[in-house]
Amino acid sequence: MRLQFKKYTLKTFTNTGITLTPIELKDFLDFDVKRVYYITAFAKDNGAHCHKIEKEFFICQKGTITAIINSGAGLEEFVMAGPNDAMYVGNYVWHGFKNASQDCVLLALSSTNYNPDRSDYVPNYEEYKKLVSELK
Repeated sequence: MRLQFKKYTLKTFTNTGITLTPIELKDFLDFDVKRVYYITAFAKDNGAHCHKIEKEFFICQKGTITAIINSGAGLEEFVMAGPNDAMYVGNYVWHGFKNASQDCVLLALSSTNYNPDRSDYVPNYEEYKKLVSELK
């Protein structure tokens, strides 16, 4: 199984007297968006996890935040500095966020509706590594 993860730098236009960042979803997503949410006022780091089913597309709308990713090559970190930084996180990709600036706004587009039983989540990194090794 190939884990899908990709970083993007979105194009922004400023020649019209405004700053415009258009996003044609068909260019970035292999899923229909079922849910949109955003995170602000990070009082603590976002708990890292993976999803068995859900896929997500994250856009740093404002501020900065460090993404923590494992898409099969071990843990990696990179800074997202909005509003042009985005990333696609497929299912079975470990992800989380830390070191958010006070003004950070992180937008997420999700392939699933919210499920309060969290059966799609794998919150333990050792369990995640075992699960991914079994998928190969």
